Amino acid sequence: MDYIKIGRIINTHGIKGELKVYPLTDDITRFDDLEIIYLGYDKAKFEIERVKYFKELVILKFKEFNNINEVLKFKDEFIYIDVKDKVKLPEDHYFIFDIIGCTVFDTEGKKIGIVNDVIQSTSNDVYTVKNMETGKEYLIPAVKEFVVDVDINNEKITIDPIEGMIE
Repeated sequence: MDYIKIGRIINTHGIKGELKVYPLTDDITRFDDLEIIYLGYDKAKFEIERVKYFKELVILKFKEFNNINEVLKFKDEFIYIDVKDKVKLPEDHYFIFDIIGCTVFDTEGKKIGIVNDVIQSTSNDVYTVKNMETGKEYLIPAVKEFVVDVDINNEKITIDPIEGMIE
């Protein structure tokens, strides 16, 4: 089974077994649609009883626990979902985990490097592309002006860089 990391437990909330979760997703209300999650390295399976929101955090209550002492052990653990439960994205939108690891080429077929990070900003994402042979890193704005094609199945991104972008 493949998993997607969607949050990190940062603390308990109250005394009835609720947990504060820092969401690792753009849409924190996506927790409303979840019934099952997996916790930690071993991916232990738990059922969600209730979801609430407090500021920018998610408050989760699992059916299996009713006491703060039962959930203290989960602090700092990551929350995962089954890949089949991921949200459907609009066309030309991609998950960050799908972009990282893709090989980037220019329109002439020259290999630029591999995406090793995606920087999220208010206007647009920026791909950090590292050339493993030279050690150079390039910042490629993830906009249609520069990103010509994204082929997630073949882990390939084609860009049309402007002068000075790749040097």
